[in-house]
This record gives sequence, structure tokens and C-alpha cells, in this order.
Amino acid sequence: MFTSQTSSFQDSIDVEEKDDFDSEEIAGYSQKTQLSCYYTIYLYQGTRSEATGENVAWNQRRADSTTSQDDFSLTLIDSSLPSEAEPELRTYISRRLSKGALLGGMGNIATVELNIPEQAVGCYCCLLEHERSPEQPDADGNGYLDKYVQGLHSDLQTPELQNLETGVRPYLSQWYEESVMHIYRVVQLVQSNISFLLHAALSHTHVEVINADEKTKADVSRFIKAASLQGLSQQDTTTASLCKAISEDTQSDLIIDCSTSPPTITNTVSNRFCDDWIQAFLNAAERCNPFLLRQILENFKLKAIQDMNSLKRFVRQAEMSHYALFRCCQFLQGCGNGDVLLQNARAEHSDLPEACSIITVLEEFIKEQAQAQA
Repeated sequence: MFTSQTSSFQDSIDVEEKDDFDSEEIAGYSQKTQLSCYYTIYLYQGTRSEATGENVAWNQRRADSTTSQDDFSLTLIDSSLPSEAEPELRTYISRRLSKGALLGGMGNIATVELNIPEQAVGCYCCLLEHERSPEQPDADGNGYLDKYVQGLHSDLQTPELQNLETGVRPYLSQWYEESVMHIYRVVQLVQSNISFLLHAALSHTHVEVINADEKTKADVSRFIKAASLQGLSQQDTTTASLCKAISEDTQSDLIIDCSTSPPTITNTVSNRFCDDWIQAFLNAAERCNPFLLRQILENFKLKAIQDMNSLKRFVRQAEMSHYALFRCCQFLQGCGNGDVLLQNARAEHSDLPEACSIITVLEEFIKEQAQAQA
């Protein structure tokens, strides 16, 4: 079963095609007060595979809504898109499938041109398989979107989708609110204090939300998870080591008290790197563009990963060169994220004495720089 979900997204830019956003670029996006969202479900069937009675019935009844290629067919089951736009989406999806660009259970986001008022839209696509492979890892690429779509599995197993009206449509009608809007709601909640949450996510600091409803707590939890680098480290023990070390200091927990408006946030820590992203998040939130917020968050993580990889390379070089150590110091001073990068680097290199010695020197350098600027 194939699920395609789209949301209006003026002048959308794919994460894969751009490394970062700045405030001037985001300011160029046209303001929108309300977004439209749609969903479409297709039946994907390989022509070389044995067709089931259910699939044959669908193909016969929906012959006018079926696109066939040499090795597969794509049949419309249900859609909230305008009738003139759906065939365009089906053509786009067929082209992606013929190129092998869609893998089972792993969604991706791209920009498509459809015959709808929004013109350019952000489109999330995911190919759902009848049986989930035990070797298939948990979805990380598009996080909650992938997991939300996986929730359709049970509803899609019924003969000829008998629960289309009672199960599938209501579920898909909420996809945007449930899987995209939480980032927007968190930015609206904390406003310019978003840098504290970004820093907490990168540094694996526990965040506790008090005096709030369950939806708000879930939104913040999902935002932190989406912004963190968990699962992206080369060594699986890195996150566990950091969390263990941080959990021993309960005073480091970031507390968000929603009994006041705006919320009161205590034990706040940030740095220049996180502060530099504040305006990008606020601009996108002001323009009511949650999809762009999601992409900004992905670019925030991408930049943090790039800097982490650069630091690891400098540390390896510094073991053999004093000049490389000097370059390390310059890099940390310039990136504005030295505390987080060194924290992660120490956890990842805990079993390498020479690297740990270099990191200790760099930590002392960062500490001296902070004292000089205080």
C-alpha cells in the first residue's frame, strides 16, 4: 500500500538540496495564515507478483484510476486532493517508483507541482509493505511521520478496506496536525527560548515539562527527540554514556513550567550556535509554515553533525600535530558550539587515551575563553 501526503509549502526547498537557512532567506517566504493539507492512498502492485483476489477487484473497479508500468501498477484507493491534481501526483509517484527512489517503510519529503491553488507543495511519500521485515530498522529519517504512517498497517489489512470511512480517512485527516504541527506548537510555546531546547537536545539534557497537559508534554518530548543526534553517532555507547553522566546531576534538568504565560524555564543553558537559529525558527513560525520549521530543524541537525565530524577529524590530526591542535582551538572558538561538540567527542572517544588528552586541552581552552568573555 502506498501513502502520499501533501501540504501547501510555498517555494519549498528540500533538505537534501540546501545545507542551511538564514533569516534573510526565510524572510523572503510569502506569509500564509492557513495551510491546506491532503492525503492520497494508492495500491502498489508488482505485475510480476501473484495478484490476490482483493487486488484484482480493486484494479477492475478503478481501471480509470490505475497507472501501469512495465513492472508495477499504481491504483488510486482514496484521496482528498482535487480531482484534477490527483493524476499529476500519481504520475509523479510512478516516476519515483520506476527509478527505485522509494524504499519500503522509509518515507521522504520532496517538492511537487500540482494543479491546486497552493502550486508548490511539500509532499511526504511512504511505501508501506504488507509485512514489516524483522531486519528493517525503526524509522529515523523522517521520524514521527514514518511512525504515524506505520499506524495504518492494521487498517489496511481488512478486505477491500471495509473500514475506509471509519478508520483510514479519520486517521489520515489528522496526519498534519499529529506529525508536523508539534514543532510549530513548541516554537509558539517557548518563542525565543527555543535555543534552550535546542541546546538540551544536542547535549542530551533531560527536559521536564510541568503544569501542562499531556499533549504539550508529548509535543516537547517529540521536539527534543527530533532535534537530538541520538542514533547518529558512530558508536552506540556515546548517547548512553552521555545520558548516564548527565542523569547523575539532577540539577542539569531543563524545567519548563507552563503554569505561567509564557512558560517559566529554569536551569537554562545555550550557546552562540543555538542562539543563531532562534530567528530562523521565529520567522517560519510567524509565517505559519510548520513544514518549513521541520526542514529548518533538519538543517540545524545537519550543521551540528557537520561540525561534529570536523572536530573528530581535527582531534585525530592533533594527536600528531601541534598546528592541528591550534586549528582545533580556532574551530571551536568560531563554531559557537564547542561545549556540546566536546561533550559528545569525549563520550565517543572514552576508550582512546590520546584523544581524551587532546579533548581535555580543548576543554580547558574553551573554559578560559568563556572566563575571558565573562
